[in-house]
Amino acid sequence: MTVTATSVGQSDQLEPPAAPAARGRRLLRLVPALAAALSGVLLYVSFPPRTLWWLALPAFAVFGWVLRDRTWKAALGLGYLFGLGFLLPLLVWTGVEVGPGPWLALVAIEALFVGLVGVGVAAVSRLPAWPLWAAALWIAGEAVRARVPFRGFPWGKIAFGQADGVFLPLAAVGGTPVLGFAVVLCGFGLCEAVRLAVAARGTRTVRRSAATVALLSVAVPVAAAVAARPLVSDKAEDGTATVAVIQGNVPRLGLEFNAQRRAVLDYHARETERLAAEVEAGKVPRPDFVLWPENSSDIDPLANPDASAVIETAAKRIGAPISVGGVVERDGKLFNEQILWDPEKGPVDTYDKRQIQPFGEYLPLRSLIGAINKDWTGMIRQDFSRGSKPGVFDMDGSKVGLATCYEAAFDWAVRDTVTHGAQLISVPSNNATFDRSEMTYQQLAMSRVRAVEHSRTVTVPVTSGVSAVIMPDGKIARKTGMFVADSLVQKVPLRSSETPATRLGILPEIALVLVAAGGLGWAVAAGVRGRRAGGV
Repeated sequence: MTVTATSVGQSDQLEPPAAPAARGRRLLRLVPALAAALSGVLLYVSFPPRTLWWLALPAFAVFGWVLRDRTWKAALGLGYLFGLGFLLPLLVWTGVEVGPGPWLALVAIEALFVGLVGVGVAAVSRLPAWPLWAAALWIAGEAVRARVPFRGFPWGKIAFGQADGVFLPLAAVGGTPVLGFAVVLCGFGLCEAVRLAVAARGTRTVRRSAATVALLSVAVPVAAAVAARPLVSDKAEDGTATVAVIQGNVPRLGLEFNAQRRAVLDYHARETERLAAEVEAGKVPRPDFVLWPENSSDIDPLANPDASAVIETAAKRIGAPISVGGVVERDGKLFNEQILWDPEKGPVDTYDKRQIQPFGEYLPLRSLIGAINKDWTGMIRQDFSRGSKPGVFDMDGSKVGLATCYEAAFDWAVRDTVTHGAQLISVPSNNATFDRSEMTYQQLAMSRVRAVEHSRTVTVPVTSGVSAVIMPDGKIARKTGMFVADSLVQKVPLRSSETPATRLGILPEIALVLVAAGGLGWAVAAGVRGRRAGGV
């Protein structure tokens, strides 16, 4: 018994040194997963309302490091964790009023696209010039996310986090795909440069071609952004216009912002008449036209005479045409509509929102979702219908393009207003249902990128803020606070020339998708050849 006890005691004494080592190895295996998730969070921090745009570079550098030489299964998981780290905090505003269910479901779906991009990046990570192929794969992933499911959800495009960054002029070269590509390429190039620098300090020999590619991946995007600066101009080409942006505010926050009949409309009419009094007193110049937000009329002004009378009085008082946002029923269908209201002639033109928001303005998979939660179907009793034509209002001789709220996230919905003659762009929005979330600032940054992309003044009239006037160089000339009644009057340049991004349209995105496909095809072919050689 004594011997046995001694043996057991000796065994107990031998186990502890091995156990910490095993735990250390297990923890070490968790490092890539933790790094992937934290680098996703770092990418989120680079987005508005913060101005830390440069954090996108180390975020992608770390992402490239964790994916290098991974199997497709590991890359899928690491990419998914990166997507969760980025999108969970970025999109938290989607659950402000409807609870965490839709928010978590949206993030789970969108992060899957990021996971698939991770598989592609891991596959090309051994190729020569891998940062080029990897950056193109990221943009290909964004292109897919902008189109499916439910006609796409492009929120979180890398370009939208760069409104304050040095790469912004590239938006005028090739739109959001080229701007985003430059940022991601620079981040992956930084990863490769650091990797090669570490290798050079050891016993490994670094090939000159690999070092050159790493340096070019960082230097070329920066140099291209500097070279693109002349494309960014505030010069008036068709004269100027004095524009008024009205923010009337709302009586309450949340989904019930318009529960009190005609209150939102009265607020915007009151602020317009207050501005008219300042004009009459000579305190501000008389505007050539006035822009109201999306849903600034909370009842159909074409069907309710009292609403029509309120708008008509405001238009006559200010002495200028007004673009009014309202929900209009026509032939049994609902439209999110902008109405051009002339002070003498009344409503003379309309624009129906074309890119309507899933789970906000219409409910996909209604029967399935109703079976899961009937409350969600009750929030959207009737789906909105889509418009079919670009919106360009002739307002006192100025051509004003319209991209309503959610549409600002979609490249095509903004571009075709310019190709149809818009000399400036307006993004009427209603953010009252999202409280004081970051969504407002994320959307404002989108409009700043659009201003540079198409070299147009962009106005952002919002019911509850933040409303703004953005110059063609992306700088904010004037803006309001949140949940206050206010107005902005600003003299802005009218422009008609087209940037390369406007002229090229979707072509840069197609080119980058083809580059991504080429890199992925090369990687797959190389893998097949390697397996065959190993078999021999």
